[in-house]
Amino acid sequence: MRIAYVVTRADEIGGAQVHVRDLATAMHQVGHEVAVIGGSAGELSAQLRQRGVPFHPIPSLRRELHPWRDLRAFLQLKDLLARLRPELVSTHSSKAGWLGRLAAKALGIPALFTAHGWAFTVGVSERARRVYALAERLAAPLADRIVTVSEYDRILALEQRVAPSDKIIRIHNGVHDCLPCPPANPAGTGVRIVMTGRFSPQKDHVCLLHTLARLRHLDWTLDLVGHGPLQAPAIALAGALGIQDRIRFLGARNDVCAVLRGADVYVLVSNWEGLPRSILEAMSVGLPVVASDVGGVSEVVQEADTGFLVPRKDDRRLAERLELLITEGDLRRTFGARGRRRYEEEFRFEVMFERTLALYQEMLARGLRPSLSGAGSRIRVR
Repeated sequence: MRIAYVVTRADEIGGAQVHVRDLATAMHQVGHEVAVIGGSAGELSAQLRQRGVPFHPIPSLRRELHPWRDLRAFLQLKDLLARLRPELVSTHSSKAGWLGRLAAKALGIPALFTAHGWAFTVGVSERARRVYALAERLAAPLADRIVTVSEYDRILALEQRVAPSDKIIRIHNGVHDCLPCPPANPAGTGVRIVMTGRFSPQKDHVCLLHTLARLRHLDWTLDLVGHGPLQAPAIALAGALGIQDRIRFLGARNDVCAVLRGADVYVLVSNWEGLPRSILEAMSVGLPVVASDVGGVSEVVQEADTGFLVPRKDDRRLAERLELLITEGDLRRTFGARGRRRYEEEFRFEVMFERTLALYQEMLARGLRPSLSGAGSRIRVR
């Protein structure tokens, strides 16, 4: 099978980029011919090349709307796909999703779009939700299948009439196991809390910092992994609250599993989500989780079983749940063990890979074959 993956940004590593990297690498390793197309080269393209997966940059493919630049990106993408001649195009993130589907449609290549959390989800402004929902309804006919990473997003797409139910398929995110290294030991004293996530409006670091300031009488420290435009204000806030000496701002890291294995509790405070990969990684090392009950989080975290769900922006409930896990070592250990079992059953990377591969095979078995003509019949490594 020849597969082309299209993602908007390749100069950073986020959920969509990791999803594409891991799927493309696995498909390549089992013998399929794979290429990844994205914007300007960077961290993602470097990691792909280390794994032997060819990457093709289109610098005009950017997140921001710009009519002439977007037209140029579409034409370059269409020309590249005509040369690569994939049997299937898999698009990821909004801009790549729109332009990639359009280019595939123009060339007669079967295409699918994976929504890593809809831009019209709860937590986004009402005006923006209406605009993004309309855009997705207009783009939906360009794809043969639409994949959501959570049941929440599948239902949301149906409620917004993005596409008919037989066109939208839910395949839960899956992550590689952060073990075989020694697991976390979330029953010790001196509780280390960790949160991973970009410092952006999606994550609510402000709520977390204010909550922990209320718990300064307890024995905790906090590791924050990630970077972004709101990191400097978060550092300033920690100082103003007088808790800066208990927090490590670790920035972007390539050893997230190691950070998780040194923690006792995982927390994710968000305004909106799809299905967070970071929670799955935390569960894979046996950490109890406290997370905002947004998007598909409740499909992963089972209330009072593998962790706690907290209403969005409810700092009082967040403080109660964190205090309970900070002070109860046996509860941390019990929740962590149950989370590990849940990860093994549903959220391993191998489960997602098998379901995704079955979808690809089903699409091509339906007789959806590219109608391209011209030179070259194989994806070429660059």
